[in-house]
This record gives sequence, structure tokens and C-alpha cells, in this order.
Amino acid sequence: MHHARRSLVVAALAAPLLLGSAAQAAGPSVDGKVRISTAYVIPGDRVYPEGITADPRTGDLYVGTFEGGAVFRMTPGDRVAKEFLPARGDGRSQALGMEVDRSRRLWVTDRLTGLAVYDIPSRRLLARFTVTGQEARLVNDMAITPDGTAYITDSRRAVVYRVTPEQLAKAQEKGGDTPLTPAFDLSKVVEPHAPDSITLNGIVTEPSGRYLLTVDMTGGDLYRIALPSGKVEKVALSGGDLTTGDGLELRNGTLWAAHPITDAYAISRWRIGSDGRTARLTRRVTDLALQTPTTLLRKDGKLYVVRSQFDKGGPTGPGTPQLPFSIAAVSGL
Repeated sequence: MHHARRSLVVAALAAPLLLGSAAQAAGPSVDGKVRISTAYVIPGDRVYPEGITADPRTGDLYVGTFEGGAVFRMTPGDRVAKEFLPARGDGRSQALGMEVDRSRRLWVTDRLTGLAVYDIPSRRLLARFTVTGQEARLVNDMAITPDGTAYITDSRRAVVYRVTPEQLAKAQEKGGDTPLTPAFDLSKVVEPHAPDSITLNGIVTEPSGRYLLTVDMTGGDLYRIALPSGKVEKVALSGGDLTTGDGLELRNGTLWAAHPITDAYAISRWRIGSDGRTARLTRRVTDLALQTPTTLLRKDGKLYVVRSQFDKGGPTGPGTPQLPFSIAAVSGL
């Protein structure tokens, strides 16, 4: 998210993005004012967590997994996450971007199929939206605006899908699968990349719903999408770029981004202009303890960061993960 969190760095990520990771992974360590600790552990030896969201009513966190699509719930005061939705339930193969809305519905994306919406108290599947067409797709991250509309990025097609409250209500009534249709096509706006590149990834909403911000992780650019018009502008970045930017979090004019690949284990912090058209890099932290962060959320003055370990036997590299998988708490950033 706001938020979810989010997004995917997938096996098909181009090899060039991985070049230099080993050299950069041992980059500058966290300074004395930033603290990284383990907030929650996730059971399973190959779950590879990917997305995260919070239930504002209860304070519970939910984390989705790349392998199998299980969703785990993390309750304040309980260090070990518990399974909330089983792996491969309702046809899920992965659980990537996630959000909890005001009606306590959990929205979960699956990169190859689309989006599923669950009622949290009953864990019941309420609706499912699926991507149509034969071209490659990678349904990734999502954000929900104050009016209850969900916006979802597709990292292969460089489009943003939209599900309005009315569309969700109709999908619940009729059952079955409802087509997930693009609202905004950024394929002609995003800088040209290789055909198999990952483009749009993390997405967040400005608190009042005036605009969305979404990152092109290959080009390192940030885009502003005005609502409801859909007008797209490239955000003017200063002090750095957002190459390999994955999950985003936006709070009070501050944007945080997870960087899981080229800069391996990095988080950047940006100051967003009042109109959302500028962003200035104010901090960048790199540390091995972040364990390939895919996304993050802000809660109680801390960042909760998903330690995906994708590069340890997961979708972006060989090896063996350090068990247990976990969510980090980062303070001072």
C-alpha cells in the first residue's frame, strides 16, 4: 500500500538486473540511528514472502507468499505468523500485492490470474477478477483509494487495472470470474525497455485520492496518475532514481521504496512535493539484514519490511534461504 505490499520480483527478471548484486550487497551498512530487528517469523521452508498489508481495525498484519500463495496473519504480541489462507486455495499460486479495505476485505493479487477478494472475519472468497487475453501478464501490486476503488499494476503490460465498489458488488452477486480490465495504459509512456522487462511495480495513493504514484522498476522512474482523469506525468526526481524500486509506502508526504535486486537489500526514502510532481531522495539505507526486501509498510512509527530472500533459492537466484523467513522492523528511517 494505504497499502499493500506488495509487488513482485519474478524469476523472469532480466539477468542484467542481477549483475552487480553481490558487489553492492555489502555496501554501506545501516548507521547508528537505524535499527533492524525481526518483528515476526513465518513458518515454512520455501514460502518466500512477498507482499504485506495491515488491518487498521485490529492492527494485524497479513503477508502473502510467492511459493504457493498462502497468506499468513501476524498478530501484535505474537511473534510467529499463523496461516490465514492455505497455499493454492481458490486457485491461487502466488499471493503478491495485498490490501485491507474499510469493510475488512482482504484483496490479494496473483501474478498470472488476477485478483481475489476475501471477507476477513469468515475467510470466505467474495469475488475473483481475472486477466483476459493471451499476452504475457504479471498482476503485481495494488492500492485502494478513499472511495474504495482498487488500482492494480500489471508489470508486463504496463497497465493499471481498476475495480470500483460497484464492480465489486456486481462480481459478488453474479459469482464466478469477472474480467479485470485496464483503466490506464502506460505502455506508451514508460521508457522503452527489453520486451521481457518488468515495468510498473509498486503503487500507492495520495491520502485524499487525488492521484496515484507508481514506479517503473527497470527504468527507475516514478509516474503520477491523476484521478479520475488518468492523466500521466513523470515525477521529477532529484538526488537519485528508483531503479529496482518494488513496493512503495506513502505517508505524510514521505515515500519509502524497497529495492530488492541491483542494490540488493536497500530502502530509499523520498520527500514528495505537495502536488505529487516532484520527489527528492532524502535517505538510502543498504544492509544485508534486509534480506532482499520486496515491500514495506509504515505502522506505529516503524517500517515493517518483507524479507523475501528471493535470491536464496527463490525466483531470482540459487541457494538456500536462512530459516525462518521473517518480517523485519526498521526504526529510525
